[in-house]
Amino acid sequence: MSDSNTTHFTNPSTFILLGIPGLEGAHVWISIPFCAMYAIALLGNITILIIVKRELRLHGPMYYFLCMLALTDIMLSTSILPKMLAIFWFNSREIDFSACLAQMFFFNCFTTMESGIFMAMAFDRYVAICDPLRHSTILTNQVVAKIGLAVVLRSCIIIMPFPLLASRWPYCKTNIVLQSYCGHMSVVNLACANTHVSSYYGLSMHFCVLGLDLVLITVSYIQILRAVFNLPTKEARHKTFGTCMSHVCAMVTFYIPSTISSLMYRFGQNVPPYLYVLIANVCHLLPPMLNPIIYSMRPKQVRDRFLWLFTHKGA
Repeated sequence: MSDSNTTHFTNPSTFILLGIPGLEGAHVWISIPFCAMYAIALLGNITILIIVKRELRLHGPMYYFLCMLALTDIMLSTSILPKMLAIFWFNSREIDFSACLAQMFFFNCFTTMESGIFMAMAFDRYVAICDPLRHSTILTNQVVAKIGLAVVLRSCIIIMPFPLLASRWPYCKTNIVLQSYCGHMSVVNLACANTHVSSYYGLSMHFCVLGLDLVLITVSYIQILRAVFNLPTKEARHKTFGTCMSHVCAMVTFYIPSTISSLMYRFGQNVPPYLYVLIANVCHLLPPMLNPIIYSMRPKQVRDRFLWLFTHKGA
Protein backbone atom coordinates (compact mmCIF):
# COMPACT_ATOMS: atom_id res chain seq x y z
CA MET A 1 0.00 0.00 0.00
CA SER A 2 2.98 2.32 0.40
CA ASP A 3 3.33 2.73 -3.35
CA SER A 4 -0.38 3.10 -4.01
CA ASN A 5 0.16 6.57 -5.39
CA THR A 6 2.60 5.46 -8.04
CA THR A 7 1.35 2.10 -9.25
CA HIS A 8 -1.80 1.16 -11.07
CA PHE A 9 -4.74 0.12 -8.92
CA THR A 10 -8.21 -0.30 -10.34
CA ASN A 11 -9.99 0.44 -7.06
CA PRO A 12 -8.01 2.42 -4.47
CA SER A 13 -9.02 1.51 -0.95
CA THR A 14 -9.46 5.13 0.07
CA PHE A 15 -9.36 8.68 -1.23
CA ILE A 16 -8.03 11.63 0.75
CA LEU A 17 -10.22 14.74 0.75
CA LEU A 18 -8.17 17.89 1.34
CA GLY A 19 -11.08 20.15 2.31
CA ILE A 20 -10.12 23.68 1.22
CA PRO A 21 -6.63 23.34 -0.35
CA GLY A 22 -4.30 26.02 0.95
CA LEU A 23 -6.59 27.05 3.79
CA GLU A 24 -6.20 24.02 6.04
CA GLY A 25 -5.22 26.23 8.97
CA ALA A 26 -8.52 28.10 8.75
CA HIS A 27 -10.77 25.05 8.47
CA VAL A 28 -12.34 25.57 11.90
CA TRP A 29 -13.28 29.16 11.09
CA ILE A 30 -14.52 28.22 7.61
CA SER A 31 -16.70 25.54 9.16
CA ILE A 32 -18.75 28.10 11.11
CA PRO A 33 -20.67 29.61 8.14
CA PHE A 34 -21.03 26.19 6.49
CA CYS A 35 -22.41 24.69 9.68
CA ALA A 36 -24.82 27.62 10.01
CA MET A 37 -25.98 27.19 6.39
CA TYR A 38 -26.57 23.48 6.99
CA ALA A 39 -28.50 24.13 10.20
CA ILE A 40 -30.70 26.73 8.49
CA ALA A 41 -31.31 24.39 5.55
CA LEU A 42 -32.34 21.52 7.83
CA LEU A 43 -34.52 23.68 10.09
CA GLY A 44 -36.21 25.51 7.21
CA ASN A 45 -36.93 22.50 5.04
CA ILE A 46 -38.11 20.31 7.91
CA THR A 47 -40.41 23.15 8.97
CA ILE A 48 -41.92 23.27 5.48
CA LEU A 49 -42.56 19.52 5.58
CA ILE A 50 -44.26 19.85 8.97
CA ILE A 51 -46.38 22.82 7.89
CA VAL A 52 -47.65 21.14 4.72
CA LYS A 53 -48.38 17.91 6.59
CA ARG A 54 -50.40 19.68 9.29
CA GLU A 55 -52.30 22.20 7.15
CA LEU A 56 -55.06 20.53 5.16
CA ARG A 57 -55.40 23.74 3.10
CA LEU A 58 -51.93 23.08 1.71
CA HIS A 59 -52.68 19.56 0.49
CA GLY A 60 -52.44 20.36 -3.21
CA PRO A 61 -50.01 19.94 -6.14
CA MET A 62 -48.08 23.17 -5.54
CA TYR A 63 -47.29 22.25 -1.95
CA TYR A 64 -46.66 18.59 -2.70
CA PHE A 65 -43.97 19.68 -5.15
CA LEU A 66 -42.67 22.08 -2.50
CA CYS A 67 -42.35 19.13 -0.10
CA MET A 68 -40.43 17.19 -2.75
CA LEU A 69 -38.11 20.17 -3.13
CA ALA A 70 -37.63 20.47 0.64
CA LEU A 71 -36.86 16.75 0.99
CA THR A 72 -34.41 16.92 -1.93
CA ASP A 73 -32.69 19.95 -0.39
CA ILE A 74 -32.25 18.09 2.90
CA MET A 75 -30.73 15.08 1.13
CA LEU A 76 -28.58 17.24 -1.17
CA SER A 77 -26.93 19.16 1.67
CA THR A 78 -26.66 16.03 3.84
CA SER A 79 -24.84 14.16 1.05
CA ILE A 80 -21.78 16.43 1.42
CA LEU A 81 -21.99 18.51 4.63
CA PRO A 82 -21.42 15.90 7.38
CA LYS A 83 -18.20 14.65 5.78
CA MET A 84 -17.11 18.22 5.04
CA LEU A 85 -17.57 19.21 8.69
CA ALA A 86 -15.70 16.06 9.79
CA ILE A 87 -12.75 17.26 7.70
CA PHE A 88 -12.92 20.77 9.13
CA TRP A 89 -13.36 19.72 12.78
CA PHE A 90 -11.61 16.37 13.17
CA ASN A 91 -9.24 16.30 10.17
CA SER A 92 -11.07 13.11 9.07
CA ARG A 93 -9.93 13.21 5.46
CA GLU A 94 -10.05 9.59 4.44
CA ILE A 95 -13.10 8.28 2.59
CA ASP A 96 -13.57 4.73 1.39
CA PHE A 97 -13.54 4.28 -2.39
CA SER A 98 -17.08 2.90 -2.50
CA ALA A 99 -18.29 5.63 -0.11
CA CYS A 100 -16.71 8.22 -2.39
CA LEU A 101 -18.56 6.82 -5.41
CA ALA A 102 -21.79 6.73 -3.39
CA GLN A 103 -21.35 10.36 -2.39
CA MET A 104 -20.68 11.27 -6.02
CA PHE A 105 -23.86 9.50 -7.09
CA PHE A 106 -26.19 10.89 -4.45
CA PHE A 107 -24.91 14.46 -4.69
CA ASN A 108 -25.33 14.61 -8.46
CA CYS A 109 -28.59 12.65 -8.32
CA PHE A 110 -30.21 15.08 -5.89
CA THR A 111 -28.93 18.05 -7.89
CA THR A 112 -30.54 16.67 -11.05
CA MET A 113 -33.67 15.79 -9.09
CA GLU A 114 -33.99 19.39 -7.92
CA SER A 115 -33.94 20.62 -11.50
CA GLY A 116 -36.69 18.14 -12.41
CA ILE A 117 -38.82 19.33 -9.49
CA PHE A 118 -38.47 22.93 -10.64
CA MET A 119 -39.70 21.84 -14.06
CA ALA A 120 -42.68 20.07 -12.45
CA MET A 121 -43.47 23.18 -10.41
CA ALA A 122 -43.40 25.30 -13.55
CA PHE A 123 -45.88 22.91 -15.18
CA ASP A 124 -48.12 23.18 -12.12
CA ARG A 125 -48.09 26.99 -12.31
CA TYR A 126 -48.75 26.83 -16.06
CA VAL A 127 -51.86 24.68 -15.61
CA ALA A 128 -53.06 26.69 -12.59
CA ILE A 129 -52.85 30.01 -14.45
CA CYS A 130 -53.48 29.10 -18.08
CA ASP A 131 -56.13 26.42 -17.53
CA PRO A 132 -57.40 26.92 -13.95
CA LEU A 133 -60.73 25.13 -14.45
CA ARG A 134 -58.95 21.87 -15.29
CA HIS A 135 -56.11 22.19 -12.77
CA SER A 136 -57.65 19.84 -10.21
CA THR A 137 -58.52 17.24 -12.86
CA ILE A 138 -55.14 17.37 -14.63
CA LEU A 139 -52.90 17.39 -11.55
CA THR A 140 -54.55 14.81 -9.36
CA ASN A 141 -52.69 13.24 -6.44
CA GLN A 142 -51.94 10.20 -8.61
CA VAL A 143 -50.48 12.36 -11.38
CA VAL A 144 -48.37 14.32 -8.90
CA ALA A 145 -47.03 11.05 -7.47
CA LYS A 146 -46.21 9.77 -10.97
CA ILE A 147 -44.41 13.02 -11.81
CA GLY A 148 -42.38 12.72 -8.59
CA LEU A 149 -41.49 9.11 -9.38
CA ALA A 150 -40.49 10.06 -12.93
CA VAL A 151 -38.21 12.82 -11.58
CA VAL A 152 -36.50 10.34 -9.23
CA LEU A 153 -36.08 7.62 -11.88
CA ARG A 154 -34.80 10.10 -14.48
CA SER A 155 -32.18 11.41 -12.05
CA CYS A 156 -30.99 7.94 -11.03
CA ILE A 157 -30.72 6.71 -14.64
CA ILE A 158 -28.89 9.82 -15.83
CA ILE A 159 -26.39 9.91 -12.96
CA MET A 160 -25.69 6.16 -12.67
CA PRO A 161 -22.95 6.26 -15.37
CA PHE A 162 -20.93 8.67 -13.19
CA PRO A 163 -19.90 6.15 -10.50
CA LEU A 164 -19.98 3.21 -12.91
CA LEU A 165 -17.42 4.84 -15.21
CA ALA A 166 -15.35 6.16 -12.30
CA SER A 167 -15.12 2.69 -10.78
CA ARG A 168 -13.65 1.26 -14.02
CA TRP A 169 -10.76 3.69 -14.46
CA PRO A 170 -7.26 2.71 -13.26
CA TYR A 171 -5.92 5.20 -10.70
CA CYS A 172 -2.17 5.62 -10.65
CA LYS A 173 -1.53 9.34 -10.14
CA THR A 174 -2.64 9.97 -6.60
CA ASN A 175 -5.59 9.33 -4.33
CA ILE A 176 -5.76 12.93 -3.08
CA VAL A 177 -8.95 14.79 -4.06
CA LEU A 178 -8.50 18.56 -4.09
CA GLN A 179 -12.02 19.07 -2.75
CA SER A 180 -14.07 18.69 0.40
CA TYR A 181 -16.33 16.09 -1.22
CA CYS A 182 -16.12 13.55 -4.05
CA GLY A 183 -17.04 15.64 -7.06
CA HIS A 184 -17.40 13.76 -10.33
CA MET A 185 -14.55 15.33 -12.29
CA SER A 186 -12.39 15.84 -9.19
CA VAL A 187 -12.22 12.05 -8.85
CA VAL A 188 -12.13 11.16 -12.55
CA ASN A 189 -9.19 13.51 -13.15
CA LEU A 190 -7.10 11.33 -10.82
CA ALA A 191 -7.34 8.39 -13.24
CA CYS A 192 -4.39 7.55 -15.48
CA ALA A 193 -6.56 6.68 -18.49
CA ASN A 194 -8.36 8.58 -21.22
CA THR A 195 -11.38 9.84 -19.30
CA HIS A 196 -12.90 11.98 -22.05
CA VAL A 197 -16.03 9.81 -21.96
CA SER A 198 -16.69 10.82 -18.36
CA SER A 199 -15.83 14.44 -19.02
CA TYR A 200 -18.01 14.77 -22.11
CA TYR A 201 -20.87 12.89 -20.49
CA GLY A 202 -20.76 15.13 -17.42
CA LEU A 203 -20.70 18.29 -19.52
CA SER A 204 -23.46 17.11 -21.85
CA MET A 205 -25.57 16.00 -18.89
CA HIS A 206 -25.29 19.41 -17.29
CA PHE A 207 -26.15 21.41 -20.37
CA CYS A 208 -28.57 19.00 -22.04
CA VAL A 209 -30.57 17.82 -19.02
CA LEU A 210 -30.51 21.00 -16.97
CA GLY A 211 -30.67 23.02 -20.19
CA LEU A 212 -33.73 21.09 -21.39
CA ASP A 213 -35.39 21.66 -18.03
CA LEU A 214 -34.68 25.38 -18.34
CA VAL A 215 -36.09 25.48 -21.88
CA LEU A 216 -39.32 23.79 -20.77
CA ILE A 217 -39.55 26.10 -17.74
CA THR A 218 -39.03 29.12 -20.01
CA VAL A 219 -41.75 27.94 -22.39
CA SER A 220 -44.12 27.49 -19.43
CA TYR A 221 -43.43 30.98 -18.18
CA ILE A 222 -43.87 32.54 -21.60
CA GLN A 223 -47.36 31.06 -21.65
CA ILE A 224 -47.92 32.17 -18.05
CA LEU A 225 -46.89 35.75 -18.88
CA ARG A 226 -49.25 35.80 -21.85
CA ALA A 227 -52.10 34.67 -19.62
CA VAL A 228 -51.19 37.19 -16.92
CA PHE A 229 -51.05 40.14 -19.32
CA ASN A 230 -54.47 39.19 -20.67
CA LEU A 231 -56.05 39.65 -17.24
CA PRO A 232 -58.36 42.67 -17.07
CA THR A 233 -56.89 44.56 -14.08
CA LYS A 234 -53.44 45.41 -12.80
CA GLU A 235 -54.34 44.04 -9.38
CA ALA A 236 -55.35 40.70 -10.87
CA ARG A 237 -52.13 40.53 -12.88
CA HIS A 238 -50.03 41.35 -9.83
CA LYS A 239 -51.81 38.81 -7.63
CA THR A 240 -51.64 36.03 -10.22
CA PHE A 241 -47.97 36.47 -11.05
CA GLY A 242 -47.20 36.84 -7.34
CA THR A 243 -47.96 33.15 -6.93
CA CYS A 244 -45.00 32.42 -9.23
CA MET A 245 -42.42 34.74 -7.66
CA SER A 246 -41.17 32.22 -5.08
CA HIS A 247 -40.65 29.67 -7.84
CA VAL A 248 -38.76 32.16 -10.01
CA CYS A 249 -36.48 33.26 -7.12
CA ALA A 250 -35.76 29.65 -6.12
CA MET A 251 -34.84 28.76 -9.72
CA VAL A 252 -32.45 31.71 -9.92
CA THR A 253 -30.67 30.61 -6.73
CA PHE A 254 -30.33 27.08 -8.13
CA TYR A 255 -29.46 27.41 -11.82
CA ILE A 256 -27.10 30.39 -11.70
CA PRO A 257 -24.77 29.07 -8.94
CA SER A 258 -24.86 25.56 -10.46
CA THR A 259 -23.81 26.90 -13.86
CA ILE A 260 -21.12 29.14 -12.36
CA SER A 261 -19.62 26.21 -10.44
CA SER A 262 -19.61 23.93 -13.50
CA LEU A 263 -18.05 26.56 -15.78
CA MET A 264 -15.42 27.55 -13.21
CA TYR A 265 -14.23 23.96 -12.88
CA ARG A 266 -13.87 23.40 -16.62
CA PHE A 267 -12.69 26.81 -17.80
CA GLY A 268 -11.37 28.62 -14.72
CA GLN A 269 -7.78 27.36 -14.89
CA ASN A 270 -6.50 30.67 -13.53
CA VAL A 271 -8.76 30.57 -10.48
CA PRO A 272 -6.85 29.60 -7.29
CA PRO A 273 -7.91 26.13 -6.08
CA TYR A 274 -9.01 27.37 -2.65
CA LEU A 275 -11.21 30.04 -4.23
CA TYR A 276 -12.86 27.57 -6.60
CA VAL A 277 -13.56 25.07 -3.80
CA LEU A 278 -15.00 27.78 -1.55
CA ILE A 279 -17.25 29.14 -4.32
CA ALA A 280 -18.33 25.64 -5.39
CA ASN A 281 -19.26 24.70 -1.82
CA VAL A 282 -21.25 27.89 -1.33
CA CYS A 283 -22.99 27.41 -4.70
CA HIS A 284 -24.10 23.91 -3.70
CA LEU A 285 -25.22 24.84 -0.18
CA LEU A 286 -26.94 28.13 -0.97
CA PRO A 287 -30.13 26.77 -2.62
CA PRO A 288 -31.04 24.34 0.22
CA MET A 289 -30.62 27.19 2.70
CA LEU A 290 -32.45 29.87 0.69
CA ASN A 291 -35.38 27.83 -0.66
CA PRO A 292 -37.30 27.59 2.65
CA ILE A 293 -36.65 31.29 3.28
CA ILE A 294 -37.95 32.20 -0.17
CA TYR A 295 -41.05 30.03 0.11
CA SER A 296 -41.78 31.26 3.64
CA MET A 297 -41.95 34.84 2.34
CA ARG A 298 -44.36 34.55 -0.58
CA PRO A 299 -47.27 32.06 -0.20
CA LYS A 300 -49.47 33.59 2.52
CA GLN A 301 -50.47 30.24 4.03
CA VAL A 302 -46.85 29.12 4.43
CA ARG A 303 -45.69 32.53 5.66
CA ASP A 304 -48.42 32.75 8.28
CA ARG A 305 -47.72 29.23 9.53
CA PHE A 306 -43.96 29.93 9.68
CA LEU A 307 -44.62 33.00 11.82
CA TRP A 308 -47.00 31.05 14.04
CA LEU A 309 -44.50 28.27 14.64
CA PHE A 310 -41.70 30.63 15.63
CA THR A 311 -43.77 33.08 17.70
CA HIS A 312 -46.42 30.86 19.31
CA LYS A 313 -45.94 30.72 23.05
CA GLY A 314 -48.73 28.32 23.94
CA ALA A 315 -48.14 25.20 25.92
